[in-house]
Amino acid sequence: MSNERQVDADLVKRVQQGDKRAFDLLVIKYQRRIIRLLGRMVRNPSELEDLAQETFIKAYKALPQFRGDSAFYTWLYRIAINTARNWQSAQMRRPQPASNIENEDGETFDHVDNLTDINTPDAIMASRQIAETINMAMNELPDELRMAIQLREIEGLSYEEIATTMNCPVGTVRSRIFRAREAIAAKLRPVLQNESDFR
Repeated sequence: MSNERQVDADLVKRVQQGDKRAFDLLVIKYQRRIIRLLGRMVRNPSELEDLAQETFIKAYKALPQFRGDSAFYTWLYRIAINTARNWQSAQMRRPQPASNIENEDGETFDHVDNLTDINTPDAIMASRQIAETINMAMNELPDELRMAIQLREIEGLSYEEIATTMNCPVGTVRSRIFRAREAIAAKLRPVLQNESDFR
């Protein structure tokens, strides 16, 4: 068991024994990650805080039944995803990935900013086109494929953690990630071909 997972397990045990401050520590530790995850599924920023709070309330209420079969944050992510899906069902909306990313200092940047290495107009235009194509391809993915690729590429979860979070076999996760990558690559090929023709 990893050190981080052990720390979480100890905090969970303390919460289960009645120590509410231990849960506050878990909230502080995972709040930003949960908000970022929810932000990829829910485009309404005014709803994010409420959904994150609802996620932690549900987790707190369910914690007495948590057995530690998976890592705490994997379990928490599943609760967050289900909370967001319930909200989407109620709103009758389709999730869209956020176009912004947040660095460790809490500063927000557009994906395009991170793709721009060379400040020539051609390089900026090419980077924007690539970012727009990736965002469009992500938007067109079915929910299961989009969630799998986001959890892998953006959140950095292992295949096993994604399987636990999405409640499906590891083989299904591998298949979904492969299909998502293939779909994104198919959309990118013409863009990258045009860029190489320019040079």
